[in-house]
Amino acid sequence: MTVEEFKAYRETLPPLPGIYKYMNEAGDIIYIGKAKDLKKRVFSYFSKNDHSNRIKRMIHNIRTIEFVIVDTEQDAFLLENSLIKKYQPRYNVMLKDDKTYPFICIKKEPFPRVFFTRRVIRDGSEYLGPYTSMYSAKIVLDLMKNIFPLRTCNLSLTAKNIGDKKFKVCLEYHIKNCLGPCQALQTKEDYDQNIQQIRNILKSNFGSVKNYLKGKMNEYAANMQFERAEEFRQKIELLSTYESKSTIVNPKLTDIDVYGYTENDTAAFINYLKIANGTVVSAHATEVKKVLDETREELLQRAISEHSLNEGDTASEIIVPFEIEFPFEQIKITVPQAGDKKKLLDLAVKNALYAREERVKQNMTPEEKKPSFRIMKTLKEDLRLTELPRHIECFDNSNIQGTNPVSACVVFKEARPAKKDYRHFNIQTVVGPDDFASMEEVIYRRYKRLLDEAQDLPNLIIVDGGKGQLSAAVKSLEKLGLYGKIPIVGIAKRLEEIYFPDDSVPLYINKKSESLKLIQQMRDEAHRFGITHHRLRRSKSSLGSELININGIGEKTFELLIKKYKSIRKLKAVSFDELKEVVGESKAKLLTEAFAGTAEQPPTG
Repeated sequence: MTVEEFKAYRETLPPLPGIYKYMNEAGDIIYIGKAKDLKKRVFSYFSKNDHSNRIKRMIHNIRTIEFVIVDTEQDAFLLENSLIKKYQPRYNVMLKDDKTYPFICIKKEPFPRVFFTRRVIRDGSEYLGPYTSMYSAKIVLDLMKNIFPLRTCNLSLTAKNIGDKKFKVCLEYHIKNCLGPCQALQTKEDYDQNIQQIRNILKSNFGSVKNYLKGKMNEYAANMQFERAEEFRQKIELLSTYESKSTIVNPKLTDIDVYGYTENDTAAFINYLKIANGTVVSAHATEVKKVLDETREELLQRAISEHSLNEGDTASEIIVPFEIEFPFEQIKITVPQAGDKKKLLDLAVKNALYAREERVKQNMTPEEKKPSFRIMKTLKEDLRLTELPRHIECFDNSNIQGTNPVSACVVFKEARPAKKDYRHFNIQTVVGPDDFASMEEVIYRRYKRLLDEAQDLPNLIIVDGGKGQLSAAVKSLEKLGLYGKIPIVGIAKRLEEIYFPDDSVPLYINKKSESLKLIQQMRDEAHRFGITHHRLRRSKSSLGSELININGIGEKTFELLIKKYKSIRKLKAVSFDELKEVVGESKAKLLTEAFAGTAEQPPTG
């Protein structure tokens, strides 16, 4: 619908509260909204030009507009919710229930089992929850089983089967985790009493449970069954410990609904907590899919209204993380800044964050769940890369007073060392200790060869050093036509700054970041690899002065002797038999004769 087409509706829209419906060419409702002032609200869609693409598509699809006037904004609020649930318009916010969160189920069967599950089956069983984490569900389930032993088997414990003695007690009975209803060792009445007390625990009605346990304790004590009485005293103590931990704030805080909020690019996550006597008695997490450019206030308001309609029970006070418009005057809206209510809000927000993380994990592929993928993704975000850095190469120069200058290249693939791809370079064109020129030479040689051999290029290059080394590396990439095609950064040791080409301001990554740790690991590995090769070259130089003229001693033998003996003095002290074991008889003979010829002769006279 264009602005000109909208003008036909503009005069008929009243400045009153109500709801409006947008229909497409087929007459289907594509959006339903509410407004304090219908004229202003609907006109805003057609008077602005800065809408997102989704809103523009919706406006383009509008062919007709209908509206309903109501007495109050609160009535519009309720009518909007009921119509959205009925018609499910394409462009409205859709709520997704937290079916993946665990419930505690009391199964509808003789001698009901109690267990946690993520599947809600409409078979008459009771489902209490949902719990915001499997851990919290397990804690309360373990508490109940410690106080009230229950069966865990899936036997059909009908009166006929028990009467026919079809079953025998199992190990759970012998270790006192079950009281043996399968062999009529526990009556149905006693079992059902335990189930009722479990319901009370799940509803945080601890007083009733304590009274029941105290009655049992006194009954056994009166009958001189002191061991049994002691068991129930311990159960009362266990329940009291749990109660003290579950009462998280002032017990005087009651009849409060708390809503924690967080979001990502596609959805908002709202966690609901019901508070009674300072205790969380109910928890619920909701995912609200974003459809248009809804504000966080609109998303939270939508979730609260949906929850109120579903539960049919709204508390007298609602705690939220930011101000919202809520058209129910009898309900107090609080945005706490400190104190017990802020503590409750922080708990709700924390659970909303967990809900968001769990949803993200559920949508991950097996590869995305690997720690290496997470590290690469963090590095991509920190360095603002366009693609995942699956293949990274890091360079470091090594020389001492300009002698035997070398450079090392270490390669990491999938955030792990690929040692077979490591390379070291003997500097060929640079005289003296010139770090910049050495880096320029090595970068050119490395990527010239990769290009000539049509090998895969890295997704990221790291050079050990600041702006000088980075600028030198960039020169070589420019010569090869690779600058701008491969991201390159430098890391300076002093403050671990990350430098980018053409940017004088360095990036400081959080010291605890996994991406910085990966960069540091590569830098340190390149340094280690370079130093090792540098020492080897120096060893070659010191030994080479005496070994260079020995005919028959090749490169491999040379390397072997250097690694094993380190110095010419140690090599000369080795016996012929030992040399024979290391390099073979013929080469051992060559070495022995050569060293004998250089031995000092005794003076004559």
